[in-house]
This record gives sequence, C-alpha cells and structure tokens, in this order.
Amino acid sequence: MSLRARLTLAVAVAVAAAIAIACGVVYVIVRNDLRGQVDDTLRNRAAAAQAAFNRPGFGRFFAPLGEGGGDTLVQLVQANGTVLRAPYSPIAIPVDRETKSVAGGTAGAYLTDSTVDGVHVRVLTAPLGQGLAVQVLRPLQEVDHTLNKLALLMVLVAAGGIALAVAAGAIVSRAALAPVRRLGNATEEVARTHDLSLRVDGAGPDELGRLAESFNEMLEALEQSVGAQRQLVADASHELRTPLTSLRTNIEVLARGEGPTGERRDQLMRDLTEQLEEMSALVNDLVELAREAAQQPEAEEVRLDLVVNDVIERTQRRAPGVAIEAELEESTVNGVPTALERAVANLLDNAVKWSPPGGVIEVAVRRGEVTVRDHGRGIDEADLPLVFDRFYRAPAARGMPGSGLGLAIVKQVAEQHGGSVSAESPEGGGALLRLTIVSGS
Repeated sequence: MSLRARLTLAVAVAVAAAIAIACGVVYVIVRNDLRGQVDDTLRNRAAAAQAAFNRPGFGRFFAPLGEGGGDTLVQLVQANGTVLRAPYSPIAIPVDRETKSVAGGTAGAYLTDSTVDGVHVRVLTAPLGQGLAVQVLRPLQEVDHTLNKLALLMVLVAAGGIALAVAAGAIVSRAALAPVRRLGNATEEVARTHDLSLRVDGAGPDELGRLAESFNEMLEALEQSVGAQRQLVADASHELRTPLTSLRTNIEVLARGEGPTGERRDQLMRDLTEQLEEMSALVNDLVELAREAAQQPEAEEVRLDLVVNDVIERTQRRAPGVAIEAELEESTVNGVPTALERAVANLLDNAVKWSPPGGVIEVAVRRGEVTVRDHGRGIDEADLPLVFDRFYRAPAARGMPGSGLGLAIVKQVAEQHGGSVSAESPEGGGALLRLTIVSGS
C-alpha cells in the first residue's frame, strides 16, 4: 500500500471512529432519557396505587386504576401468586418467584423488561403491603420505534461521515504528500539522467520542507564532489602528460641501436630517473589528496605544538642546509593527527624549496595557528590568491621540482578541520604561510 493510501486510510479510520463514538454516545443518551421517562411514569403509577390502597374505598379506586392509565396496566399479586386485576384488563402481567417475594415482603421493588403477547413491555413490581404487590406495565413500542429510527439515522450519518472522511483524507494526503511526490520525482530524475544540478522546490519550515532542503544540500554536495573529482582527473591527466611525453621520448632515444653513448647516455639516464621520481611524487600527492578528501577519521585532542615539533625534526634531517627557528607555544586542538602532520610537513617542504642555501625558516605555533616563514624570493602579489589551488605553479616555480599539490593538501586539511589557510608577503622579503585550526586553544 502506498504512503498516500495509508494516510488516506488512517484519516478515514480516525474520523470513522470519532463519528461512531459520537453516534454511540448520542444513542445511549437518548435511550436512557426515553426509558427514564417510562420508568418515572411506572413509579408514579405505583405510588398512586400505594396511596389508594391505604385509603378507604380502594376497591372503588382499583377499577379506574386499570382503565384510567391509558397505555399503563396495573394488577395486584398476592404472596401465593394469585393475580387481582380488572376483568376488562386486556393482558395479564407475568408473575414469577421474585414477584411473589415482593408481595411477601422479602424483596424490594424492581424494574424489568418482558415480552407479553409479543409486545415488548417495561414492568415495575413494588410492595403494596398486607401480602400484596402491585405491578405496573407499559408497552415500549413507541420507545423502540424511536430508538430504531435514531439508530438508522446514526448509521446513515456514520456512513456519510466515513465517505466524507475518505474524500477528505484523499485531499489531505494529496496536499500533504506533494513535497514527498516532488522529492520522489526529483530522485527518479537524478537517477535517470545523473544530473546533479536538479533541485527540489517547495522547501519550508515543516518536516517535509526540511527534508527537501536536506535533499538539495545533498545534491549540491554531490555535485561539488563529482566536479572536484572530474577536475582532479583532468588536472592529473594534464600534469602527467608532460613527464610521460618526456619519458617516452628519452626511452625511444635509448631504444635506438645507434642511440647516444657516453656522457650523453648518462645524462639521459639521469633525466629518466628524475622524471620517474617526479611522476612518483605526483602520483603520491594525488593519492594523498584523494585519501584526505575521502576519509573523515574521528577527531581527537591533539597537541599542535608537539605535532609541529616532530615535523620540524624530520624536515631538519632531510634538509640540513637550512636552519629552522621554532617558537612553539602549548596549543591543543581537536583534529586528526596524521592529517595535521601532513599539512605542516607540506608547509615546511614548501619553505625549504624556496629558502636559499644557509637560509632560515621561522616556525611559530600560537593558539591553534601555525605560521611558517621563509626568506626566499617571496610570492608575487598576483599569485597570492592562487597558491593553494590544485596544480597551480607560479611562473617562477615551473622550473623547480614539485607537483603543485602540496599547498592544495594543506588547504584541504584546514577546511576539513573548519579552519583556513592564507599566504602573505611580509616585510623583509620571503613568504609567510598561515594555517589556522578554529578549535585551537
């Protein structure tokens, strides 16, 4: 059963139950009121008989009592079961053991329903005294007829109400599920066309509106992710084409039987080795960039100053010709240790690449922020906004080794930690790169 059908059915059942309960309550109230009036009439007639019995001339009163009560019949019953009634009384009221007990004074008055000559009647039996009981009868045809008409009316009202409930439920479910229908249509369209630019209209403050908004946000995130993947593939293909072409050319030269010999051959071999190393570094950076984009490890408390200190020691061993001056204040952040190490290492590698022989690199950690400054040629003003883009290499860096992905990885790590990166050209030359983790303390 569809969601719309279930919602329609639920509304119809709820309304039908409410109507049925209301009709049942009305029926019970009317029934009790009508039968209560009958019972009051019977009690009044029994009280009149008791009053007449205690006065002289009861025998003269007994005959009018039978014929003057309209549709109410009266008879007297002795303790032995003998019935005293007017000779013209059309029917005899049934006498049972409990009636005799009332006449004998061992039981109290009671009301009961009975059937006399096929007629549904209401009977009141009450003690009269001196071994007698009075029975007062009244037919219930009018009451039963009224109740039957009322029951039929209630059934018709309930049936009409249920029909209206079904129609209202269908209208309500159609209107209420319109956002869900649009969401389903959009999902099917995305699955059919793979077009992630589609969006669902009708976002609002209710639950369905928030669902549509979340779906749009998911599509936007997927669109950005797919776009980033396509851009990464395109950039990687472009960057790999140049070293692959050079490798192919050198290999073809070496493969010729009359190829170069001696020093020229040694130079080609060195070029091949450098190109292979460059490709290996590029592939490693691509893998690292994809891994950082895909994984979202659980963050933990990390001493940022200790992470930076470990990276400085490793960098110093790899580049002993460059001095690193560190000013590390204790700083704790919430982050992924391996990702932070990778980002700081890339900042230091970039600084080492641009530092002149014997140069100094200044590293500082303060309140969740890492700054790395070198004293190289610096960054041109036009290149400052672009240095963290993937595969971007400034004109001055195109003759130097590198993949153009190191600072892009730094930016990605910063964004995954809710932080930011920036590049500056400080006074005195060189470049200052700043990594900020917002959860720093």
